[in-house]
Amino acid sequence: MNRDDIIIIHGTNYKEMAKQVLDRAGVADEIGDRKKRVALKPNLVVARDPSSGATTHKELLEGAVEYLRENGFENVAIMEGSWVGDNTQSAFTAAGYREISKKYGVELVDLQRDSFQEYEARGMKISLCDRAASVDYMINMPVLKGHCQTTITCALKNNKGVIPNKEKRRFHTMGLHKPIAHLNTIARNDFILVDNICGDLDFEEGGNPVVMNRVLGFKDPVLCDSYVCDCMGYSVDDIPYIRMAERLGVGSTDTANANFIYLNEDKAGRTKFRMSHRVQGLAKYTDAKDACSACYGSLIYALDRLNDAGELRGKKTQICIGQAYKGQTGEIGVGQCTCGFQKSLKGCPPKAIDMVRFLEEEWS
Repeated sequence: MNRDDIIIIHGTNYKEMAKQVLDRAGVADEIGDRKKRVALKPNLVVARDPSSGATTHKELLEGAVEYLRENGFENVAIMEGSWVGDNTQSAFTAAGYREISKKYGVELVDLQRDSFQEYEARGMKISLCDRAASVDYMINMPVLKGHCQTTITCALKNNKGVIPNKEKRRFHTMGLHKPIAHLNTIARNDFILVDNICGDLDFEEGGNPVVMNRVLGFKDPVLCDSYVCDCMGYSVDDIPYIRMAERLGVGSTDTANANFIYLNEDKAGRTKFRMSHRVQGLAKYTDAKDACSACYGSLIYALDRLNDAGELRGKKTQICIGQAYKGQTGEIGVGQCTCGFQKSLKGCPPKAIDMVRFLEEEWS
């Protein structure tokens, strides 16, 4: 797998989806020596079930562990350090990781309890937890979601979990963006397996999940977070730490020239799920009929951006979306299925950032 590749798979069998992404990326061959120490780094910022949109689904962890074991890797651990206001041990329980640990004999490493050392990180001194620093291969497993301070969070910010609590506090006093960028010059990002199942609209602790039912794979954490901006309707320039990380040589923001590898198509139709009141408020601007999860979720993110800008007031025409509109005509729609409409944004699915621009210009 190359650093400009982006692997995308749709579905609801999350364990198998994780295995397919890792297999397509050739992770086992890249690791090589079966005796190497491999770590899985999920997002367990708080002790909440993954359905809240805050934490990494256990099925992805299970898929990753099975993939590694099937390829002969026995020295595998799950590592995380929750934020300073929560307890990693409680988070392991809430997310169902103890079941995985027991079933596969995989160690759960609480980095809040780990020792640490200070490292030079391109002009900054940053402490890393010793267990995280000692692994030979790290699979970063973030959730694609919003964040109340940094706007989005995914691969780059997820590495905050490999630093001690004292360092997390210091990062916040420094404004997060600069230290996050510098952290990723020393933290490992050997492969990034993204939980894009139901990340939250704009809050790292969950509460407003948006179902997308996708798993993504990357080698480049900067490309990953740049693509997240596209998915959530933001410009990379809205998120300072992404550009900072690019300037530090961590990776590239060039999603326009990325190589997209689609392992399947999203054909199942939108999954029925319990919407929060906030998501319901955005959904009322849509007329969805047999919409795929990724397409519909992208529209919800786009509508949230328009709402932030105060552009939803007075809108009465609903945005059509979904497979039931194939061959139909209408006023305005998004996605390839509405290509017969007077105003339509093509794409399968179109990115949220493109939806924002289209709706700003065409939706009256």
